[in-house]
Amino acid sequence: MSEPRVLLVDDEEEMRHSTAQALGLFGLEVDTFSSAELVLELIGYSFSGVVVSDIRMPGMDGMTLLQRIREVDAEIPVILVTGHGDVQLAVKAMREGVYDFLEKPFTAQHLAAIARRAMDRRSLVLENRRLRAVAGKRDDIEARLPGRTQAMVDLRYRLRAIGATDADTLIIGETGVGKEVVARALHDISARADRPLIAINCAALPENLIESELFGHEAGAFPGALRPRYGKFEHGRGGTILLDEIGSMPFDLQAKFLRVLQERVITRLGSNEPVPLDVRFIATSKVDLEAEVAVGRFRADLLYRLNVATLHVPSLAQRKADIPLLFLQLVREAAARYMRNDIEVPPELMTEIAERTWPGNVRELRNAADRLVLGLDPKPEETSAPAERQRLADKVAAYERGIIASALAAHGGSLRPVYEQLGISRKTLYEKMQRYGLDKKLPVTDGDYAA
Repeated sequence: MSEPRVLLVDDEEEMRHSTAQALGLFGLEVDTFSSAELVLELIGYSFSGVVVSDIRMPGMDGMTLLQRIREVDAEIPVILVTGHGDVQLAVKAMREGVYDFLEKPFTAQHLAAIARRAMDRRSLVLENRRLRAVAGKRDDIEARLPGRTQAMVDLRYRLRAIGATDADTLIIGETGVGKEVVARALHDISARADRPLIAINCAALPENLIESELFGHEAGAFPGALRPRYGKFEHGRGGTILLDEIGSMPFDLQAKFLRVLQERVITRLGSNEPVPLDVRFIATSKVDLEAEVAVGRFRADLLYRLNVATLHVPSLAQRKADIPLLFLQLVREAAARYMRNDIEVPPELMTEIAERTWPGNVRELRNAADRLVLGLDPKPEETSAPAERQRLADKVAAYERGIIASALAAHGGSLRPVYEQLGISRKTLYEKMQRYGLDKKLPVTDGDYAA
């Protein structure tokens, strides 16, 4: 954790310099900034200091900075300074969660005293979070979301704090970063952990049945509805509803879902009776929903209502230092899953793994770990030896091995349907399995072997 310090924002250089000097005389560490945008780069869930900002500045003003900081962590102390004596502005700032409000001119001693109290409060907040994180949690968040980079430390801090609440949460991240892992961790550390987590893939719901799937229906609501049926929302009562890829929800359904968010009631198709709904909503998105709002594919009011709390899951490109540690953990998990002995990763392979890009993020890295444990080349096709340098026999052998492995997986390791499907004798199948190091008991997941 970084040392507590004051982040001082003021567009007037002389004021900024003199205030920093005065606070320094009272023993405070001060970093100065001419614009609010620069401060946001240093704010994280584990930030241990305090922000002091002028309100009226060009570009991002102090009130906007307050709002942006609260989106990151609502418990970071922000002290706003104004030279205009605007009472209404002060009241608005207090309502929006500012720690304190100062009017120019002020004494450095007064500001230093407020900053110290704010730092003490921040220190207590962080310590309470740390204690909650280790006080008998039923799961290990760090094991689920490993990583020592600041991005992952901040993510785990935010997850633990948000998880203990009932706040609706929006999880944003690229494909394969582990958004569903984060969502399940949120549910598991919440008070709803013993209730269901209902995952709904918004991109996979059939449009003609989507309302019935989510809201349920009464008998006779439409042709074929012979009896009443609970929808997925009702199945999740008391628990958590995970809306995967919320950006794929049809636009006309978004208005109905917004009402559910606001009122926590649903109405089944064919009924006028509202049904109370006690659930927490978690939504994920790989697309920029603000951009979707701008082009008219997503409702602005739904976005603002949904993202009470937002978690940004970093890509592997944003936390490259974590890749070796993460790969070793994925290899251990794969070895346990496939009932193999621990695999020792060669140093040269670890260097390659750490240096290459992973556009598929953790999902792609996990596939590489699985391939290594299964005795296959862990590197994706583009980093393997060039095709023209591979012998024809090697290509044929790799193709044949993949076909047999896929057939074994499809038939659960039962040999008879495998050799009958492939049109070979049992003896031939045994010989080829021995040659290629295949085990009929080895579980194989989709995509591990390419035909």
